[in-house]
Amino acid sequence: MATLLDYCSLVRSKNAGPFTLTFDFMCHDQHTYEVLTNTGILNRTLFATLFRTDENEILVVNHPRALAVKVSLPRPSAQGDQHDSDCYAGQQYAPLMELHLPELP
Repeated sequence: MATLLDYCSLVRSKNAGPFTLTFDFMCHDQHTYEVLTNTGILNRTLFATLFRTDENEILVVNHPRALAVKVSLPRPSAQGDQHDSDCYAGQQYAPLMELHLPELP
């Protein structure tokens, strides 16, 4: 099985304001972008399950010209809140690194 790093040159999470997380998946090339988006694995259901939020509040956007996928969703707690364990949201991508993807053809 492959992982996101087999498909992507960059996988990151960060704040998109104090109330929103964003994830960026930037693929190595056109081929890996097409294979990744065709798997459909980066979907609202996955992120709703991993981050315990409503699917309807998740935005998944494919950027074919940038060979990237962007996902945005509400933060579990506001940035800087006393329950916020990752102020800059830079570690939120970690559970995604365990995803199993099909081997690249």
